[in-house]
Amino acid sequence: MDEVATAIADPVRRRILTLLRAEPLPAGDIARRFTISRPAISRHLRVLRESGLVRDELVGRQRIYRLDPGPLAPLVDWLAGLVATDRWERHLDALETEVYRTRRERRSRGPAEHRREQTA
Repeated sequence: MDEVATAIADPVRRRILTLLRAEPLPAGDIARRFTISRPAISRHLRVLRESGLVRDELVGRQRIYRLDPGPLAPLVDWLAGLVATDRWERHLDALETEVYRTRRERRSRGPAEHRREQTA
C-alpha cells in the first residue's frame, strides 16, 4: 500500500493514470501530452509499473501501457475507513439504543400510565 501511495503522490503520475483510465496508450503518446522530457515520463511510468498500477506490453516497436487498478484496492479500503460513514453508524447505533430504552420504559410503566403521558 505504501508503494502505491508513493506512486500516486506525484501529480504527473496521477495524470498518467487518468489518461490510461480512458484507454491503453503507447509511451510516446503519453509523453506528447506533457511538457516534461521523455526520460522523465519514462521514470514516472517505471514507478507506476513497479507499484503495479500500470502494465506494459511490447507491440511491435511500441510499448503500450494500460491501467491496472487492482493495487489501489487496499488503499481505497484504508481511506474508506477514515470517512464519516463510521460516525454515522455510531449515531444510528445510539439512536437505536435510545429507541429500545424508550420502548422498555413504556412497557414497564404499563398501558394506563402511557395513555396519561399522551394526553398531557
